[in-house]
Order: sequence, then C-alpha cells, then structure tokens
Amino acid sequence: MCDLRILVACTLTIGIVGCSMTSDLAPLSEGNPLLAEWTGPHGGVPPFDKVRVEDMKPALDVAMAANLAELEKIARNPAAPTFENTIVAMEDSGRALSRVLTVYSIWGSSMNSSDFQEVEREMAPQLAAFGDKITQNEALFRRIDAVYHSPEKKNLTAEQQRLVWVNHNQFVRSGARLDEEKKAKLSDLNQKLANLFTDFSQNVLADEGGQIVVLSNEADLAGLPQSAIDSAAAAAKTKNKSGKWVITNTRSSMGPFLTFSDRRDLREKVWRMYTSRGDLGGKHDNNEIIPRILKLRAERAAVLGYKTHAHWRLENTMAKTPERALDLMEAVWAPAIARVAQEVTDMQELANREGASIKIEPWDYRYYMEKVRKVRYDLDQNEVKEYMQLGKLREGMFWVAGRLFGFSFAPVEDVPVYHPDVRVWEVTDKDSGRHIGLWYFDPYAREDKRSGAWMNAYRSQERFKGEVTTIVSNNSNFVKGKPGEPVLVSWSDAETMFHEFGHALHGLSSNVTYPSLAGTAVVRDYVEFPSQLLEHWLSTPEVLQNYALHYKTGKPIPQELVDRLERAATFNQGFATTEYLASALVDMKMHLAAEIKDTRVFEKTTLEGLGMPSEIVMRHRPTHFMHIFAGDSYSAGYYSYLWSDTLTADAYEAFEEGKGAWDTAVARKLVDHIFSVGNSIDPADGYRAFRGKDPGIGAMMRKRGFPVPRTN
Repeated sequence: MCDLRILVACTLTIGIVGCSMTSDLAPLSEGNPLLAEWTGPHGGVPPFDKVRVEDMKPALDVAMAANLAELEKIARNPAAPTFENTIVAMEDSGRALSRVLTVYSIWGSSMNSSDFQEVEREMAPQLAAFGDKITQNEALFRRIDAVYHSPEKKNLTAEQQRLVWVNHNQFVRSGARLDEEKKAKLSDLNQKLANLFTDFSQNVLADEGGQIVVLSNEADLAGLPQSAIDSAAAAAKTKNKSGKWVITNTRSSMGPFLTFSDRRDLREKVWRMYTSRGDLGGKHDNNEIIPRILKLRAERAAVLGYKTHAHWRLENTMAKTPERALDLMEAVWAPAIARVAQEVTDMQELANREGASIKIEPWDYRYYMEKVRKVRYDLDQNEVKEYMQLGKLREGMFWVAGRLFGFSFAPVEDVPVYHPDVRVWEVTDKDSGRHIGLWYFDPYAREDKRSGAWMNAYRSQERFKGEVTTIVSNNSNFVKGKPGEPVLVSWSDAETMFHEFGHALHGLSSNVTYPSLAGTAVVRDYVEFPSQLLEHWLSTPEVLQNYALHYKTGKPIPQELVDRLERAATFNQGFATTEYLASALVDMKMHLAAEIKDTRVFEKTTLEGLGMPSEIVMRHRPTHFMHIFAGDSYSAGYYSYLWSDTLTADAYEAFEEGKGAWDTAVARKLVDHIFSVGNSIDPADGYRAFRGKDPGIGAMMRKRGFPVPRTN
C-alpha cells in the first residue's frame, strides 16, 4: 500500500512538488539543511545525513510561510488569470515545503522517535490549518475558477485541461465556495481531526513497539521452522532478551508463529496481542478516539454539503458513490463466507481426527489451515519458504521490471540514507542508459518504524521546467535472522514485495509534464490496480526458476512444488477475502452511520449483522485501522483494494489472451495507458484504452475461485 503519512501531508497543499527552491529561501536554508535545494548526484537527493529532529518545526514554519507568500503573489497578480500565470505558477510553488514534508513524512513512518512525536503532535493542527489557508484563499480560487470557465481552456492540451480540472476540483471539494463562517468551521474541524489522527497513529505505534511475547524455553518453540526461530532470537536481542526468543507485535512476526506453533496457548497469546493493538485500555487506547473522529468527519461532510463523509470521499473516485462500492463488496461477501464455512469444516474434521478436542478459534485458523493445505495439496509453506530469499526476490523484481518496463537497476553508494538498513539503486533505461530515477529499499522491522509495507515518492517526475526525475522507495518490516544468513519470507510476503514494487514502478514509469499529475497521484480505488497487477509475475516460471532458489543448495524451486502451488492457488481464499472484506465493510458502514457511541459495540453488532464467521476477525480492527484513522487517505475507501482487483484480474487476462505474461505488445499498452500517464487522463478512459472495454467482476471472481454471478 502507499504510505499514509506522505499521502496525507501532500494533500494539504496544491502544487507541493519538485526539487528546486525559490531564491528568497536561500539565506534561511544556510542554518537549516531541510530547506536547502537537494544537491548531489542523480538530480539531487534528500540530505538524510544532515537531518535533525530539532530542525523540522522551524523548517516547516519557514516553508509554509514561503508557500503562502508565493500563492498570495499569484492571487494578487493584476494581470487577467491565465493557465500560465495561475495554474502553472501554482504548480511551481511550494517546492521547499515539498522537500521538508518528504523528510518529515519519512520520519513519521520510519524514524518515529519520542522527540519526533512531540514535533508531530505540535505540527499536525498547524499543517491542517495551513492547507485550509490555501483552499480558502478567495482571490486565488477566483483565478482558478476563471481559468476553469475560460473559453480559452479548449485551446490547452489534454494534460493541461486535466490539470485545470484537478486544481479546481480540489479547491471546490475543500470548501473554496463556502462562506466565511463555514470556512472557519471547516478549518476548526480539520485541525481537530489532525490532532486525533496523530494521537491514533502514535497509540498504535506504542502498542506495536511495546507489546511482545517472550518464549522462554525450547518447549515454547514447538512446531516452529528454523527460520522463525532464528528471527525470534534476533528480535530477542533487540529487546534485550538474549538467550530467549521474542514474537514482536507485527504481522511478519505474528503470521509465521500462528501458522506453525504447536503451542495453542501461545498462539492465543500472540493472536490477542496482535489483534488488541489500540484496544488495551490505558493511555494508548483508541476506542474513544474513533467516535470523535467519525463525529468530526460527519460534521465536516455536512459543512461541505454532503450527506456523509463516505459520499464526500467517494465522489472523486471510480466508484463515485458508497452504494456502488457496497454493491461490489456485498456481491463478493456471500461466496467468501460460504467458502469460510467449507474451510472451517475441513479444519475441524482434521483437528477431530488428530484428537485435539477443540473448536476452531481465530488463533487456530492459520495453524489448521496449513495442516489442511499439507494434506490436500502436499504443500508445506515451510518448504516453499526455503526458496523465498529476500535478496533473490528483489533481484527477481528487477528482472521483471527489465522485461516489462525496460528498466535496469544498479546499486549506488553515493547518496546518504536515513538508516543503515536502507539501500539505494539507480534506475536507468536498459537500451539508452538514460537516468530514470532512484529506488530506496528499507526492508527490516525496527523500533519507531510503523508495521506493514508501503511505497513513498520522495520526488515526483516532471518536465514543464526541464526534466526532473523521480525518487521512490519501498518499505517493509521483515525480521532479520542470523547475521550473514539470507532472510526467508513467506509466499504471501513475497507477493506483498511484488505488490509494493508495483507502486514503485508506477512512479518510475511516470511520463507527464506536471508533477501534480505524476506517478501514483491517482484516485484511491485506482492506485492499487498497478501494484496488485504486478503480483501475478511472481508465480511465472521464468521468475521462479531463476530467483526462487534454495537458500542452502542454490537450486531452483522444483517444478513439482510449483505445480502444487498452482493447484493450491485458490486455497484459503475464504479466509483471505473475508478478513479483508470485513474491514472494508466496517469502514464503509462506520462512515455511513449517523453516530457511533461505542467502538466495540459497533464493531460487534456490525459483524454480527453481516454474519461474520466467529473463527475470523477483521484484518484491521478499528482500534489499529491506520488506513482510515491515521488520516483521511483511505477513510471510507478500504474497499478500493477490491475495486482495483476487478481491474487487476481483468487486465492480467489480457496477457493470457495474448502471448502470455511476457507479451511485449500488451506490456507496451499497459505502460502507455496505465503506468506512465499518472492522473493526466481519467482512469476509466485509460483503462478502456488499454483493454478495449470496461472491466467486470467475472475475472476477479475466477481468480479467487468463487462462482461468477450470472449477470456478469
């Protein structure tokens, strides 16, 4: 998924992009490196070696003031509004702030120390107020509105017209047409929400970093593969528990333990730790924050003239309305929970045969699911994992990028990084050697880094004032094993790597004029489409035979093991789809509800109303649902992964209908109409240009092994 914090930060202003700096900031930057223009190789790079937390607040203060001054100058221009003196001038503003926000956002997600958290709490409402000062600038909006309605607009290029629409649409949806009283109310609501978003995310981070399960003796390790034991031992050292083993409160640590541990008591303990983040009482509890966020969002939607927050958020998406998003989710929900019932029956029968004398509970699901998989398909995920080396998979991603996109990756050592774990590669065109951009990779879990996996864009591609190349990153939370030994990841984690790399390729492929339209700056229920699509190439024979190599022998994964993987491709889709959909449905229903008084009660009654299987919990329970409560980015929008998957499955069938996964003609159309265009065209138009038709639900249902509705 895309990084939440940087997406939230970058929506605060219009035109915060690029890498150059206005000359009036030059004297100020001498004492604060965060304000300075990025220098060095590859078109300039972030000065991570010079970052100090104490510089962040003053840098933000100066950069925000400078950006407001730039925009005020545009607003007060005595010349008649034109595309060049208004829209392009805005596009060229706020560049210093863009650089500061890039570093600020990275620290928020990856280096979130206690001293940074103090800055974050102070700056959150100020950043929200700053964004409102821009969108509520009446003189500036009058100029944008004049360009939008000008008869001269038809003479602009298609991309220029799109940029005018994007700017106008963002201002209108942010309250530019409100009266002064409502604008003041809106700004107050945004500042209160910014404070609550910060509190919520810091609470989750505190529980993720502060909660662990210690395994004290070898009996506690029963059933665990050696790779999981090594990871737990390495984690123990970071927690000053040498000689023991530690399961941390992250998915990459929790998942393997729940899948393989024979100790049911410890599985329950780990499961409760992980699913209770933000729901433990005390100062880090998020239960009371959630109703406050929802109430403020509802008030904001009313001020803006919308029925609910969900209606406001979805107006500018492919789905357009909450009702259309719900229709899709409900169409998949029934077959998903029906599949769960089958899966639970299979697991319960196996447990009974083994004499376990238990009823399948949520902390049993992964464990018995793996046993059923092994019996039914002779497929042991431990066996697969021995071929999933982190470094080799990374090389495989590079190879795919070369075949499909014409990119070449070469490691560089001439740029500073914010942590020793981070490595950097230069991306070039394979044929011409032309510099495309930089790719940063931060793969490992650590203190003060939020869990999960995400992509960042440090700098957007542009060319309206000369060529500016992009800088992107991928970030994960893999647990290191023994020093000098390769890190082994699960098949699911390997898919996630390819997914996030798909986001990076979306950014690297960008070929637009204006940075506000570049790369992944597309609507929420479209942005996950390119990333989900890339997951398909992990399982291609070419990738597996060359990069799925055994960590000891170096031999490629055997074809008969690949065949077993393919036969099991739709196995456990009930669990995977239901835990995701439950989160997406609760998200939408929360934002359609008139009021929520008790978070736990709403979660319980909503899931009961849906017929949620008791053996599964939501993938993201409300109290740690960072997508929707750490910012607005995915709020009422978690459905977007499913919406995007309808595109993903249909798009991959285009390759299957052609010459297969490496069909160069289909790949070229994919780059030309999807990956390279950013938000310079309507995404629905881009998809139709690629596929020749609109997608349906059929391909996605087939991909998951569910029956296809007759209406498709």
